[in-house]
Amino acid sequence: MLFSKTIEEMISDSRDKVVIDIREESEFAKSSFPGAKNIPLKEFTNNPDLLDKDYDKSVPIYLICYSGKHSLELCEEYAPKGYEIYSIEGGIYSYYRYIIENELTDETKADSRCKEIERSIIKKFRRELWSQFTKAINVYELIKEGDKIAVCISGGKDSMLMAKLFQELERHGTKNFEVVYMVMNPGYNRINYETILNNARIMQIPITVFDSDIFDIVDAAGGSPCYLCARMRRGALYSKAKELGCNKIALGHHYDDVIETILMGMLYGGQIQTMMPKLHSTNFEGMELIRPLYLIREEDIKKWMNYNELKFINCACRLTESCASCGGTDKGSKRAEIKSLIAELREKSPYIEANIFKSVENVSLNTVICYKTADGKKHHFLDEYN
Repeated sequence: MLFSKTIEEMISDSRDKVVIDIREESEFAKSSFPGAKNIPLKEFTNNPDLLDKDYDKSVPIYLICYSGKHSLELCEEYAPKGYEIYSIEGGIYSYYRYIIENELTDETKADSRCKEIERSIIKKFRRELWSQFTKAINVYELIKEGDKIAVCISGGKDSMLMAKLFQELERHGTKNFEVVYMVMNPGYNRINYETILNNARIMQIPITVFDSDIFDIVDAAGGSPCYLCARMRRGALYSKAKELGCNKIALGHHYDDVIETILMGMLYGGQIQTMMPKLHSTNFEGMELIRPLYLIREEDIKKWMNYNELKFINCACRLTESCASCGGTDKGSKRAEIKSLIAELREKSPYIEANIFKSVENVSLNTVICYKTADGKKHHFLDEYN
């Protein structure tokens, strides 16, 4: 028996039906299918007979999770008990994709929606987004005359915002530079891939797509995939950008990524270092990496996203979809621990984040036991103490 249905099949089912969103309450509160009830997965785990008390077996039940994985597992558990129960293929993102595709059918509305998104960047969120974007470019000298920049789009909120900011800079900026909006498909599942393409259409970003088999290669390698995947993806982006005549790639790391990296290095790596706003590639001569969102807070990116009712993919990694179905691969990671720690510290002092950020700008070498220069040479304070 097949327990999966597409979002279109569920919507076309004209019978009385129950839609249950099994994601966490905080995620359900942000958005879900209209009329859906929220019963988090952990409640099913704690009470296997949960449906028996309140739900009629003659009424079809549709379950929605993040990716469709956990909802399918529940279907396999409850169907033998006599329930007509289905898992929505692709989870909540298939619903988001459905909404986007329907928005795009009316070209006039689609064009108006794109203009509203652009206007919100320049008007409503000017101080939080546009001003911080241009400030980072100027302070860290991220763009030079004659640059050709590959803006790398993963499909998440950060990179999609970065692409729109670059579009506005192209229109209103004074520098003479070119931009290529580049999307690499390392093996995304169909729902995630279509969501990226549809969001690019909604936001009218002229993307250049290229395929790779990175997910297959990393999967075959075994072990923890994240480190190897990140290195391979970075290399593939550099390679394609160079092929397209670019001398820079732009990534969507933001302010929160920077301060989390600083603390992670101290607490888990025993070192003081930061995520640099720009750096030269060691493997691709003449190529440079820049981070134009360096001064933009993640909280402000989320506010912009929610204001415009945009739905971006949360985690596009095909290899960790079991994690994505629980709300993203960050859960349980060292970065998630650091993010939680910073949130706790912020409640005690509103200056904590700024102080973490500024700590690597105010290093006094006279009060450091030892430091390394770019060539790897160590300098100890005892070397010149006497």
